[in-house]
Amino acid sequence: MSDIRLQRLANVLVDYACAVKPGMWVGILGDVATLPALREVYREVLEYGGNPSVFISDETMTRQFARDASDDQINWLDPSMTLYYEKADIYIRIGSSMNTRAMTSIDPKRMQQIAAARRSWLDTRLNRAADGSFEWVGTWYPTEASAQEANMSLEEYEQFVYGTMFLDKEDPAAEWRKLSAHQQHKVDWLKGKKQVHLQGPNADLHLSIDGRTFINSDGHKNMPSGEIFTGPVEESVDGWIRFDYPSIVAGRAVSGIELKFEGGKVVSAKAEQNDDLLQAQLNTDAGARFLGEFAIGTNFGINRFTGNILFDEKIGGTVHLAIGMGYPETGSKNRSAVHWDMICDMRNDSAIHVDGDLFYRNGEFVV
Repeated sequence: MSDIRLQRLANVLVDYACAVKPGMWVGILGDVATLPALREVYREVLEYGGNPSVFISDETMTRQFARDASDDQINWLDPSMTLYYEKADIYIRIGSSMNTRAMTSIDPKRMQQIAAARRSWLDTRLNRAADGSFEWVGTWYPTEASAQEANMSLEEYEQFVYGTMFLDKEDPAAEWRKLSAHQQHKVDWLKGKKQVHLQGPNADLHLSIDGRTFINSDGHKNMPSGEIFTGPVEESVDGWIRFDYPSIVAGRAVSGIELKFEGGKVVSAKAEQNDDLLQAQLNTDAGARFLGEFAIGTNFGINRFTGNILFDEKIGGTVHLAIGMGYPETGSKNRSAVHWDMICDMRNDSAIHVDGDLFYRNGEFVV
């Protein structure tokens, strides 16, 4: 008998998040470690009349490719995946890890080379998502490795993960609709606003949202979710910001990140740990030094740092910025092979003013 929470997860992904209909081409992607969840999603897709394609990856082979592939092999794009991104209707990815440090020994420049080679896939997915022809959602399957990363037992971590998705409730979709309504009120208030100022012990940063759209992230793209986000006007960002939490990329934790912006561009950057990876990310391409996202986390069920950005970026009382690729549906014009989220705590002596009005103080909305 499978875990009832996995059954609820599959239903939330297939029905609430993606609204699978008969005849839709549905991609189900995940590592071999996620097989129990993949099976539940596959069953649910069939139940809803979709046509499932399963794409299974393997952490060991992924690492081997990153280490040993030639330039020609890196630049080759699997035609079947290209066809999938161009023609499919739904993308459901279930993330997982059996070893959160599996890629630690891989040169970060290799990882950026692979990301740059596959940028066309990312561009296609985001552009089709923006025009409404491609629905997607990503989630996470708990393992011993990710539980250890979060300093929990597997049982505690499962309870945490499934709780952040409301899978401990009889009707998770109803809970997501409640959060969606709460966030929509904030999104509606922000329509037509122009200037944002973040101020506190970790930031003094100005950015423009003039002409940009805030998105209500309510479980239709990320599961769990709980954030509102937009793409800042690219050349508008000025000031500095320090990120309290480590950011893990390719199995390496980059901590103590501080960025300074002028005219929208990162003009200086430093990290207390793994600064080489920070610099490699920023030097990937021209767009990597500009912001693609500004977001406010609203999920107070995520009340601790876990080392997993899918959860950590939604911590209630925090904001996060992403260097690199912006989401076209926000109006962002920034393009890059990088999209790297960094989290800043706003719960102490911090505020966000919008067009001079107090919008957010010490981790709480005031409008």
